[in-house]
Amino acid sequence: MTEIIREYGPFPGVDEVAGVTYDGEHVWFASGDRLNALDPNSGKTVRSLDVAAHAGTAFDGRHLFQIAESRIQKIDPETGRVLATIPAPGGGQDSGLAWGEGTLWVGQYRDRKIHQVDPETGEVLRTIDSNRHVTGVSWVDGELWHATWEADESELRRIDPQSGKVLESLEMPAGMGVSGLESDGADQFFCGGGKSGKVRAVRRPKRGG
Repeated sequence: MTEIIREYGPFPGVDEVAGVTYDGEHVWFASGDRLNALDPNSGKTVRSLDVAAHAGTAFDGRHLFQIAESRIQKIDPETGRVLATIPAPGGGQDSGLAWGEGTLWVGQYRDRKIHQVDPETGEVLRTIDSNRHVTGVSWVDGELWHATWEADESELRRIDPQSGKVLESLEMPAGMGVSGLESDGADQFFCGGGKSGKVRAVRRPKRGG
């Protein structure tokens, strides 16, 4: 069973946690009409940006990307200003969002797909099929991970980015759903907890040194 390292929240005024990303210092999570920066050490929310934040969230090293209904917005994390907008491939049925290999990776929940998308134009470069509902998506150390959530069952899966084949699976405890997913680049994943209003830190499997 997956090791839950820590739970954050629920947070005041937050009914649901959607997308999650990490900027090297703060965990950003989407909560409908705000993007919130969480300090993972203190467990406190240190700032919020007033932007539409309905699903996946990503960080490219400089900017935040956020799914808002049928669009993906590129946001300045300092000011909260929306700098650019591209169409989301699922037209509003989009879930997770990740930055990897210089492109965006977008989960499509009910269609059980992950799309690789050009961050400038929104053009779909590649589509990977999954056999489960796709929620969060994360790239870490050249590995593509995504979360699934169906009924009361959630898991984190490492998949082959070419074929979509499942290479590794971490099962979450029953009733603990995962909406957003991001790694801290080291030994943990941050998982959005949907309507629980929580963010959870989960142990990432060690790789052979």
